[in-house]
Amino acid sequence: MRRNLLALSLSIVACGASAQTNDPVIMKINGKEIKKSEFEYIYNKNNSATSMDKKSLDEYMVLFKNFKLKVIEAEKLGLDTTKSFVNELSGYRRQLAQPYLTDKSADDKFAREAYERMKENVEVSHILIRLPENPTSADTLAAYNKLMDIRKQLVPAAFVKGGKAAKQPVIDKNLFAKLAEKYSEDPSKAENKGYLGYISSFMTVYPFELAAYNTSVGQVSKPIRTDFGYHLILVHSRRQDPGQVLVAHIMKAVKPKNDSIPADIAEADAKNEIQAIYNELRKGEDFSRVASVKSDDRGSAAKGGELPWFGINRMIKEFENTAFSLKNKGDISEPFKTRFGWHIVKLLDKKGLEPFEDKKAEIVRMFMRDQRAEGGKDMMIARLKKEYNLTEDAAALNEMIALADKAGFPSDSAYQLAAAELTKPVFKVDGKAFTQKEFAATLKGRSSENKKSAADFIRNNYKEYVDNSVLSYEDSKLESKYPEFRNLMQEYHDGMLLFEISNREVWDKASKDNDGLKKYFEQNKANYNWNAPKYKGLIVYCKDKETIKRAQSIIKKTGSDSVVYVLRKALNDSVTRVKVEKGLFAKGENKVVDAKAFKGAEYIPDSQYPYYFTVGKVLTKGPEEYADVRGLVTADYQNYLEEKWIKGLNDKYKVEINEAVLKTVKQ
Repeated sequence: MRRNLLALSLSIVACGASAQTNDPVIMKINGKEIKKSEFEYIYNKNNSATSMDKKSLDEYMVLFKNFKLKVIEAEKLGLDTTKSFVNELSGYRRQLAQPYLTDKSADDKFAREAYERMKENVEVSHILIRLPENPTSADTLAAYNKLMDIRKQLVPAAFVKGGKAAKQPVIDKNLFAKLAEKYSEDPSKAENKGYLGYISSFMTVYPFELAAYNTSVGQVSKPIRTDFGYHLILVHSRRQDPGQVLVAHIMKAVKPKNDSIPADIAEADAKNEIQAIYNELRKGEDFSRVASVKSDDRGSAAKGGELPWFGINRMIKEFENTAFSLKNKGDISEPFKTRFGWHIVKLLDKKGLEPFEDKKAEIVRMFMRDQRAEGGKDMMIARLKKEYNLTEDAAALNEMIALADKAGFPSDSAYQLAAAELTKPVFKVDGKAFTQKEFAATLKGRSSENKKSAADFIRNNYKEYVDNSVLSYEDSKLESKYPEFRNLMQEYHDGMLLFEISNREVWDKASKDNDGLKKYFEQNKANYNWNAPKYKGLIVYCKDKETIKRAQSIIKKTGSDSVVYVLRKALNDSVTRVKVEKGLFAKGENKVVDAKAFKGAEYIPDSQYPYYFTVGKVLTKGPEEYADVRGLVTADYQNYLEEKWIKGLNDKYKVEINEAVLKTVKQ
């Protein structure tokens, strides 16, 4: 109901899209000013060329005035100050503010960047020096220097020191592999000597990808930091992305039938089996049928050997190379070996990279799971820092760092007590100062796995504090900076109040006011007369004659309000012996009523409930009581209460409409 009301209120509340330099007051209610821009926007919004119910300015002004009267009444009653209202509105605001606190152009920027990289594969090796969890600046410096020492063994000293060399010389890949095997802290170095093969966008963490694509063929990157540590990246080659392939395969696993069979015999058996299968295929046997019967990969065998579409680096190297080497649909490879066994692959289809617009949504979903997800926020913060002329005082920050030598770690109480006396600004945003003690307070109790370096702790948290403060400052200015946001918030504010006050004064009140409903019905009974008779009463369906007797006996002893409940409770247990319908039925709405009350065609009963009877009467002119037409009476009573309420509000509050301004509303 709340959601529906908010949607309703959105059609009669402004959400103007631009600032108004000349925005006169069009109306005052109880002294509260309402600007022309608000009325003008919503009037034209709801009276567009496609509107079914277009209204004149004067007609719409009446609707708008009555809406605002209800909102003001709700505010006078304090409905906008309740905890539930404040919390709910705050929740809406957080959601509505998000698009204003990130640079949405980042989505397109990173999506296009990723798409362009998807067109090309980069063949890379790397050397990794790991960092401990929560490293200090000393830890990072040590790892960086260690990697630089390794790099010096690859790159001539003259180039490293900025000599005359115009271009980095080609790196000896064999030397790189030896150094990777010796120094790299990647667990896979023993088997791959640092070689990772071809990569594309999203196959590695973003900083690694960025460095790989920005390094020339035959050259090595500078140390690149990721969540794993520091890397040197050697780029071997580049190639056009081969796209994706759809293949089917047949596999024979190398597995001894028992412990007495040596591994080399098992290997030979598997090779002989796959060769026999290959010979069958060359003679014209159906690949799908053979795969389903003879392949040891039972998961794909059930699909005739078919595997899902895949691109590079999704399969082991030997399998990938063979699959992509097949040129034409239907081509079948010779048997080849992987660590899983012996395979034969058939090419079913190939496809290239889809157009950007078709791929964009998928790319955005992918980068929302890596560091690119923060790109829009980071771009927004960078822009805001310039817009609000962020200035920082390094000396004030260093004073906080120096205090740690005397007072202890910054998150501890002793430091907090001392830092409360520090009042210098550490930075300013739009002239607003953020002081040392304010920053220190954000460090209180903050956990740190590593308390070796207070300086690192302060500096790391300082960057986060600055970024959050810049965003918070922007958040605080959204209503004044963006008219569309201000008006959107007004929509939710007024819509929520409209719901609460209308529910209290009209909807809930009407549904619970039985005396009022009865009185209203009696006063307006003629409005509910009908042209054709209606049957009022019960229709009872029974499993057997015994149930009929018991049901009829219960009905005689039970009041009409509870009879349905009592029948079901008394006669139904694990077996449903009776079904009951109660209501008001016109001719043609129920076959039993048509047969019994209106003397129509004979009713043919359900075989499960072959016995039935009715208890009631035909009303020829109209309802006996308001309960007969409760839905209609309630709706009319709500309208009555609404009209009475609006009249009272118009009498209660002074309304002033500036007719001269109203005439200037653009249509």
